[in-house]
Amino acid sequence: MLDEDIDVRCYIYDVALQSGDVPTRAACARALARPLESIAESLRRLHDAHQIVLAAGGEILMAMPFSAVPTPFEVHAAGYRSYANCGWDALGIAAMLGRDVVISSSCPDCGDPITLSAGRERGVTDGDARLHFALPVRRWWESVVFT
Repeated sequence: MLDEDIDVRCYIYDVALQSGDVPTRAACARALARPLESIAESLRRLHDAHQIVLAAGGEILMAMPFSAVPTPFEVHAAGYRSYANCGWDALGIAAMLGRDVVISSSCPDCGDPITLSAGRERGVTDGDARLHFALPVRRWWESVVFT
């Protein structure tokens, strides 16, 4: 990765941590005062380095643990809402925020709601959920959107 790629990556995570949203390519270009083509090249290098996941059109799909699209895994904290890619990533957002959060999801089998409360000082303190990993960690990048 190049220094300019690191700047793009830092900007993506700054925005996600402050707003809960993953920025678009155009937002990155405006904020970093770089041409859209240059941002697209940085995003491609970040994707190839497994730092982010791009959608087919070149926009950011995942900046783990953040999802750029709505998912069944919502993380809420006083005035903050973000989507995670999976339950594991929802816990990652909680850890990155370093404050009390509520994670909302639903059982993929029966649809019953699942709610977890978590906090930096106390870990996961409330809720009854299990995380299921469809593939071993070493195989996640074979189909990172699936896993």
